[in-house]
Amino acid sequence: MSTYLNGFHFYADDMGRQVEATHFCTHLRHDLHQCVIYDSNAADARLIGIEYIISAEKFATLPEDEKKLWHSHHYEVKSGMLVAPGIPDLAERSYFEDLVSTYGKTFHTWQYDKADFPFGIPQLMMGFTDDGQADENATRERDERLGVSTPDKRRDRADIPMPDVDPAANSWQSGRSVQTTLEDVDFTR
Repeated sequence: MSTYLNGFHFYADDMGRQVEATHFCTHLRHDLHQCVIYDSNAADARLIGIEYIISAEKFATLPEDEKKLWHSHHYEVKSGMLVAPGIPDLAERSYFEDLVSTYGKTFHTWQYDKADFPFGIPQLMMGFTDDGQADENATRERDERLGVSTPDKRRDRADIPMPDVDPAANSWQSGRSVQTTLEDVDFTR
């Protein structure tokens, strides 16, 4: 794992359920990153999910139904909410200049905001797209714990160009969302 990121996700069908997400990622190829997500960076952290990150060019080639599963990273980067703790500012900025135009597909396999055990089926998660959506107290607590400043990051990234965001991403913004459900089906041999 070459990259350590920290941010927040919310359940695709419920913005009120927001959770901190600690990512450890590899850059598999030029248009694909893959991340494992934990609830913290502590030695006893719980593995809570995965995220795939793709380039805007790759996202544009996806079928429309697939695009509903993805969220943009423009706001997470520009707002300073997504951070790379411990990385020198110059390296972090360079990384986020590339990440600002990407898209993520995230599933959490452990609803740790509800249970201390990985019950249930994987849940589709999304990322924030505007001010006033994220829990300010959770952001402030995270910043204090990790020794980062979301407002400072926001100021430092103000001149990173804002990408055009594909309107098929962030499907929840339409007022409708998709989410995984469990269904019994016939077994095929």
